[in-house]
Amino acid sequence: TNCLVSIVNQSDAKFIGELLVPVAPFDQKSGCEAWTVAFAPNGSYFAWSQGHRIVKLIPWAKCLKNFSVGHGGEGTNASSPQRLSRQNSDGGQTIPGVAEPREHTIDCGDIVWGLAFGSSVPEKHSRCVNIEWHRFKFGQDQLLLATGLNNGRIKIWDVYTGKLLLNLMDHTDVVRDLTFAPDGSLMLVSASRDKTLRVWDLKDDGNMVKVLRRHQNWVYCSAFSPDSSILCSVGAGKTVFLWNMDNYTFIRKLEGHHNDVVSCEFSPDGALLATASYDTRVIVWDHQKATILLELGHLFPPPSPIFAGGANDRWVRSVSFCRDVCHIASVADDKLVRFWSIEERAPQAIASLSNSLCCAFSAEGNVLAVGTRDGSVHFWECPRSVASLQHICRMALRRVMTTQQVEALAIPTLLHDYLTYRVM
Repeated sequence: TNCLVSIVNQSDAKFIGELLVPVAPFDQKSGCEAWTVAFAPNGSYFAWSQGHRIVKLIPWAKCLKNFSVGHGGEGTNASSPQRLSRQNSDGGQTIPGVAEPREHTIDCGDIVWGLAFGSSVPEKHSRCVNIEWHRFKFGQDQLLLATGLNNGRIKIWDVYTGKLLLNLMDHTDVVRDLTFAPDGSLMLVSASRDKTLRVWDLKDDGNMVKVLRRHQNWVYCSAFSPDSSILCSVGAGKTVFLWNMDNYTFIRKLEGHHNDVVSCEFSPDGALLATASYDTRVIVWDHQKATILLELGHLFPPPSPIFAGGANDRWVRSVSFCRDVCHIASVADDKLVRFWSIEERAPQAIASLSNSLCCAFSAEGNVLAVGTRDGSVHFWECPRSVASLQHICRMALRRVMTTQQVEALAIPTLLHDYLTYRVM
């Protein structure tokens, strides 16, 4: 019955626009993939690795405006992107002395695998004691872009000027993923094929603070919890690890995947963790209790662990949480982009796209960007839904309370189950 309901309710995702790579004589050679896409936390910029060592930085409001003009209602109504662009342009107006954000094309010198935006909050000081000796004094409006390269280097760029600020060298293999702590501290974590995670303090001129060693194979991705206290790292060998980022200690391993785990993200309220794997599934966890709440399968009927652990054609490449915590997006090798409703436990909308590699929601959560093997990026609108008042209350509560704290409340079991997402 559930399958029939989900098929009936499923619709085509609303296409907004695309960013295509200029055709070059070498465009069929290796190195043209868009391995990563990213949105600035304040909604001012969009960045993607468009292949051949190039990263493109585009003002997001300008991007949306071009979509609304260029597509003239194709796949969306013209008023929708314009309304979105007004919401986003506020972030771009915070730059002192600059009329509007500018576009930048950055040559990183090597294949770009990882991208991450980092914004500074002045109250968050460096953990280093000798603060007066710092070369860089990052102000309130600072916006940085970190790029992880094929040669193991990490380059840090000023988003507003496009200038190179720092060159971080310590990894011995590909830097596959980068993530900044969301608290404005400019603490950066890099995940590498050299089987390590490294923690960098950019407010201490990029000093390396810690090396996290526990992975036995490649590390594919890492993600901070919204309060910056927990880090999830995923990698080859079915690995999902949790780390305490206050003291850089290992917390636990989450068991459940049957193949390499390649993408991870916490929900905006911090209550859930989504991981994507080559085993054809996205798993949604209560990471605080180390329990599986939801399995989103990309193959029906679900494959055996042996098939899931092999070279199946349903590898899930990337997963991303929408801001409303009601929707999760995933991209897989079956040429589909899926928008899952966690309440219905099924795709609410789908879109066809060959060779998709990565996905990320915009800062407001209403647009999904998907990068592909040819270096292009495609954009869809997230299915619209009005969140219930009880769900809004649940999100507000879970931003400040752990599962264990919720369970200690003297409230009915049904309410416990709802607040801990055991009932979606």
